[in-house]
Amino acid sequence: MDRTATHPQSGSFLYPPLEPYASRMLDVGDGHTIYVEECGNPKGLPVVVLHGGPGGGCSPSMRRFFDPQAYRIILFDQRGCGLSRPHASVDANTTWHLVADMEKIRKTLNIGKWALFGGSWGATLALIYAQAHPDRALHLVLRGVFLMTQDELDWFYGGGAGRFWPDQWRHFRDMVPENERHDLIAAYHERLFSGDSMRETRFARAWASWENALATIASDGRGGAGSSHYARAFARLENHYFFNRGFLREDGQILHDLSRIAHIPGIIVQGRYDMICPPISAQRLHDGWRSSRLRMVGLAGHALSEPGISRELVRATDAVAARFARRRSR
Repeated sequence: MDRTATHPQSGSFLYPPLEPYASRMLDVGDGHTIYVEECGNPKGLPVVVLHGGPGGGCSPSMRRFFDPQAYRIILFDQRGCGLSRPHASVDANTTWHLVADMEKIRKTLNIGKWALFGGSWGATLALIYAQAHPDRALHLVLRGVFLMTQDELDWFYGGGAGRFWPDQWRHFRDMVPENERHDLIAAYHERLFSGDSMRETRFARAWASWENALATIASDGRGGAGSSHYARAFARLENHYFFNRGFLREDGQILHDLSRIAHIPGIIVQGRYDMICPPISAQRLHDGWRSSRLRMVGLAGHALSEPGISRELVRATDAVAARFARRRSR
């Protein structure tokens, strides 16, 4: 299907906008219901799209990275964010709840195996799901790799990225007293879950602004926090997961468990100048995952919308679709 140029910088690489042919609110237990939608071809190659954050939620643009004639595109908002309810809730909200939710979606939609597409935290969740259910993952397409390690958290919340963005870092750091700045994740955790809605919102906006300011290579440092409604869910959920180190059994779990997905093919798209998830994580993942291919994109940062990132992701999903089309024709 021909793509239609919408934005000269990024949209020209994407497929045209499309609407879901089905959507639902799925009860996953523990008081949570999650929003699930399907787009594209109901008989196409199933792919589940995993948004970032945690807490970022899906957007309509995420549908456009796939040929709608080739793919059955499944998007869902993870617990507590987007259209899922209850909003901004961290109760019964862990990595393992999300893995179980994915399995419930797969079974509800009567899908045997599916491809996985995710960036940043979405890449983390894709890898953890595939390692937990290697018999259900057909192919992984990952962007802006985050492996949920202490080293990565120290980079972004311990001053590493702040050496490149000292003005933005000062604002983020100086929101808390000096005697708490040695652990900003814990300091923000106390304030994001204080029970004072105005205080929570103020710190949520600061948390979201710090990340958004560094998202693109062309950023002028004024990324903003989005709406207060969005920022509160994004900040509370992301901080909750990072405060609990992703609920993983050990630091470096994903790299330690790569043998579980050694046979599953994957394409990794990484911005060379990603300030949020530095390229060393993508390189370490590729080095330990024999079935992966790494596409390092020059003059690109972290965001899904960056032109070079968008181009390589669409190339990747087109290649995966072609591969499975050849397989089905045999």
